[in-house]
Amino acid sequence: MKPTLVARRTIAGSSASLSGERDEGFVEILHSILHSKQSWRSSLTNPFISGRLRPRHIELLLLRTVDSDPRLLLRFFNFLGLHLRFPHSPLSFSILTLSLLRGNLHWPASSLLHSLVSRRTSPAIAFDALLKSRNLCHFSSTSPFDFLIQAYLQNSMAMDAFGVLKLMLGSRLVPETRTVSDLMNGLLKIRRFDLVSQVFDEMLRLGIQPDVFVYTAAVRSFCELKDLVKARETICHMEVNGLNSSIVPYNVLLHGLCKCTKVFEALEVKNSLQSKNLKADVVSYCTLVLGLCKVEEFGVAVEMVREMLNYGFVPSEAASSAVIEGLRRKGRVVEAFDLVDKLGKLGLIPNLFAYNALMNSLCKNGKFEEAESLFAKMEEKGLVPNDVSYSILIDSLCKNGKIDDALVLFGRMEQEGIKATIYSYNSLINGHCRLGRLTKAKDLFCEMKVRGLIPNAATYTSMITGYCKQGDLDNALKLHNEMPKNGVHWNTHSFTAIINGFCRANMMKKAAELFDEMVELNVMPNEVTYNVMIEGYCLIGDTVRAFELYDAMVENGLVPDNYTYRPLISGICLTGRVLEAKEFVDDLHSENRVLNNMSVSALLHGFCREGRVSDAHSVCQEMVGRGLEMDLVCYGILIHADLKQNEIVRPNSMLKEMIRKGIKPDNVLYTSIIETYSKFGNFAMSFHLWNKMAQEGCYPNAVTYTALINSLCKAGFVNAAKVLCKEMLVNGFLPNIITYGCFLDNFSSED
Repeated sequence: MKPTLVARRTIAGSSASLSGERDEGFVEILHSILHSKQSWRSSLTNPFISGRLRPRHIELLLLRTVDSDPRLLLRFFNFLGLHLRFPHSPLSFSILTLSLLRGNLHWPASSLLHSLVSRRTSPAIAFDALLKSRNLCHFSSTSPFDFLIQAYLQNSMAMDAFGVLKLMLGSRLVPETRTVSDLMNGLLKIRRFDLVSQVFDEMLRLGIQPDVFVYTAAVRSFCELKDLVKARETICHMEVNGLNSSIVPYNVLLHGLCKCTKVFEALEVKNSLQSKNLKADVVSYCTLVLGLCKVEEFGVAVEMVREMLNYGFVPSEAASSAVIEGLRRKGRVVEAFDLVDKLGKLGLIPNLFAYNALMNSLCKNGKFEEAESLFAKMEEKGLVPNDVSYSILIDSLCKNGKIDDALVLFGRMEQEGIKATIYSYNSLINGHCRLGRLTKAKDLFCEMKVRGLIPNAATYTSMITGYCKQGDLDNALKLHNEMPKNGVHWNTHSFTAIINGFCRANMMKKAAELFDEMVELNVMPNEVTYNVMIEGYCLIGDTVRAFELYDAMVENGLVPDNYTYRPLISGICLTGRVLEAKEFVDDLHSENRVLNNMSVSALLHGFCREGRVSDAHSVCQEMVGRGLEMDLVCYGILIHADLKQNEIVRPNSMLKEMIRKGIKPDNVLYTSIIETYSKFGNFAMSFHLWNKMAQEGCYPNAVTYTALINSLCKAGFVNAAKVLCKEMLVNGFLPNIITYGCFLDNFSSED
């Protein structure tokens, strides 16, 4: 609901503006209700009250009681808003904020302003309301405006916070240094480095003394703007003001210099620290090591690591990895592994543990060849790989679908006399289940029992998940029921696996029975359990039950995430209530819940499915304003929707925007755009995109070929279509019935 006009005018008390004695009498009734022992609900839902209550009445009530009990006023205010959905005006928010601040209730005041700005109240309206309430309440402090800036920042609305600052300065109100510092850091987060520098310059102009946090933010902004001269000048200004007791701003400068490949200038800054009575810390060293690696000065980087170690600093994983990876790429593999070995010999971490940890890190980054090389080097260094070493490689290979390689390594482990553990078996079973090889997984399941290894809950969960993926719910349920008989306790993961199977099969009655059984057995559902149940109900269109589960989830102290929000948004959209889905998204934003591309794409898809493409674009821009980074899926939904409406200009513009941002279009997206241009007879653009697609390593598939062949045939360019069909065969794609149909349709039309 839009803010009432009362927020734009004074409520000084004239009979014309306040509806005279009638309003005063009504406010007196409200005052009695406020202090009454009777239920607020019964009093306020009385038709006489509810039918007459307006925002101006609450404003008057708050003004009348502004110096009384602010906690009572806040409870009354929240009761009206939460239970009766009363539309409070910005002025009411502001008056109550001042009352709370007078009572030194800073946190509730901050929370109240947080609620105001989360309603997407513009900075101008919020500032105006605070300014008027400040005058009406004779509040001399400027702290409410600092709280307002903080509220916008906490809602990730840094630009709005910047707007409040400009309004403050325009009204000759000076913010606190801490507020300016927080604002600068908020602007840094959204990469508005130009505005950070503006704020800093304005501080100096007004004579506001910056603190070390402000200086640090300013240095970072100048570094990001690649204005290293100004960054150095800011450091000098800080030193002149005697605020050079912290290493942090110098570390920011080091990072800026290294980022601009001025690493040796950064080394000079580091070497000058001693004359300033400062010492480089672990961040300083790690920054320099990473910078040196960036310019491939690995020899100096190794020396820097040695200096770190001499001072007792342990290099970060990123710094160590950068040096080791750099040495490896330069063919200096022995030096790389010697560095790991040195860390172990210095007693920082045990040798075998060091190798296992590095190997695990390499596996997680998909660098299997390096991990295997490290595995081989262990033996050369006299270290005997243990079951953990083997398990790390086996688990990584399984997770990456390289099951056959994992089995070879598993066999080698046994040949070395290392007894297989339940962990290596679990990895193999899970890997086979993920690939749908249930027969082999079952063989391993039986084999481990023969060898005296007792399957645990993780083993059963993998098998249950595998059966559920194949739709074999009978065997999945059989294994689930077998667990307690074999002394294996059901846990949250095993229950979630079987519940998920029934949800995906749209068998929500059975899923609900299992969910209830789970709770009765005191096996507490986690976020994933609730998410699969919510998604299950949304898939069958029962959003009422889905939201009941959502409420229960929150009441039980669990934190919803985008895996919760996405199905709810999709579910509302599927039932044709896309505007309600948008309201739900806005509510989440007002609660400071961060939505990612997955959730936003569901909302965009809902708008587009209803043909409201322009609204989808508007929503998208709104979400980008809230900090969303568009991804391939979001772009794809909007582009596909535009193309369906025969709009080709905007998709082409969005395609260029994607590429500029480093987002590579996929086959599906390119195919849609090429097909649309072809329908309009613009084959020059179609083939341009075709070539661009190949240049970016995204090669046409059978669908792409067929789409263009079809358009060429319909346009009468049969020879060109034949050439494309031959190219299709050369590239290993077989024409399908649709491809042949393109030519047959053309031949029949000729006849």
